[in-house]
Amino acid sequence: MLVDISERKDAETQIRLLFNELNHRVKNNMQMLQSLVSLASRKTDNTEAREILRDASKRIAAMAAAQQVLYSTTDATHFSARELLESVCETARQTFPGQVTIRYSIDDTVLANDTAMPLALILNELLTNALKYGGNARERTLEAGLLRADGEICLFVEDDGPGFDWESVRHRSSGLKLVQGLARQLRGQFSVTTEPRTRCSIHFS
Repeated sequence: MLVDISERKDAETQIRLLFNELNHRVKNNMQMLQSLVSLASRKTDNTEAREILRDASKRIAAMAAAQQVLYSTTDATHFSARELLESVCETARQTFPGQVTIRYSIDDTVLANDTAMPLALILNELLTNALKYGGNARERTLEAGLLRADGEICLFVEDDGPGFDWESVRHRSSGLKLVQGLARQLRGQFSVTTEPRTRCSIHFS
């Protein structure tokens, strides 16, 4: 029995080492890809192409931030919602123009690893939209939250800007189309409210 337990522990250790190595390689590859895309955006003279490449670079950066959280966790199947939200928000904030402060509403929820990338991408898009539609002030305060309540998870971003007409932009905004698609992947629902503050939310179970 002692031999069996020892062999099982050795196997678990090897699996953990392989998992860490895989996460490390994925993280490094994402960072390299982001650098290449960012370099391409700076070199192109085409305005539309530059904007597309910049958006792609930000999305890769959000995924790399999520991968870092997965790489750092001691649980091979779950991650901390708090760590993911803070990591992705800080990564996004560094790319924003002007002075942007992000306040957090987070609990100690843990989530399955397969939700990490969709949530990171959704959060990045919602933060970007909040900056885009939230007014022109150089100093901005956003609120980002990832909370569990009544058996559901809610990811949201709030700002104090005028918001946007969801019906008028839903078919022409590639970022919001991406959010809708990722929300369906999570079997969740995307919603926009404007009172008392503009809030974009994803609810999923």
